[in-house]
Amino acid sequence: MPHLLSALQHHSYLILFLGIFLEVLAVPVSGELLMGYAGYLVYQEKMNYIFALCLVYLAAGIGVSLTFLIGKTVGYTFFEKYGKYIGFSPKKLRKSMSWFDRSGSALLLFVYFIPGVRHFTGYVYGISTRSYRRFIIPSFIGLFLWTTTFITLGKIMGPQWKSIQNIVGSYMIEIILVIIAIVVLFAVYRVYNKQLKALYKKTIKYVIHLLTILTETDTLLVLTILSMIGILLLATGIT
Repeated sequence: MPHLLSALQHHSYLILFLGIFLEVLAVPVSGELLMGYAGYLVYQEKMNYIFALCLVYLAAGIGVSLTFLIGKTVGYTFFEKYGKYIGFSPKKLRKSMSWFDRSGSALLLFVYFIPGVRHFTGYVYGISTRSYRRFIIPSFIGLFLWTTTFITLGKIMGPQWKSIQNIVGSYMIEIILVIIAIVVLFAVYRVYNKQLKALYKKTIKYVIHLLTILTETDTLLVLTILSMIGILLLATGIT
């Protein structure tokens, strides 16, 4: 890995593309470390942030599509027989397929944050009866979240980019919960957007109506109470 990081300094974009592409194919390369260092080079203004993001996303997308195609082509029997040679034993294969079957496509939104699982995701979904379309849309969203997170963390943390793996490991559950919350909120909005807009308009009208019927004294009292609640919440959060 140190040689790969050293090569990244001299052939930044090429090494970054190949490294992420191979990592997704299950070659033992640390994608988080590679993207974190690329983010650090962005911090040093040796790489372009937007171009680096697009490059790793493209590399991951091509890699995942290829693994799905390989899984679909060679099938379950091949991996059951030869998977052990690439660290994908029959037991791990069956366990992964069972896990993905229970979780459905939603798992693809955050599975790329889990080392040792993301490497075989495309293969497993290729083996299954799912279509490429059902696989690729949530998978590409998950890849976007994964690549953007680590490039951005490397850029933000600068010289402390090596701490990325420890930070992400410590807050993995929180990261996954945030991603799930965003997806759920988006899904709720897509399904109930008309009702939510109507509720929003109704609430605004009610607040305006309430303010018009309150006297100046009442308004001052309400604002004072709200301010006290805000101060109390702030104090509670600080302590």
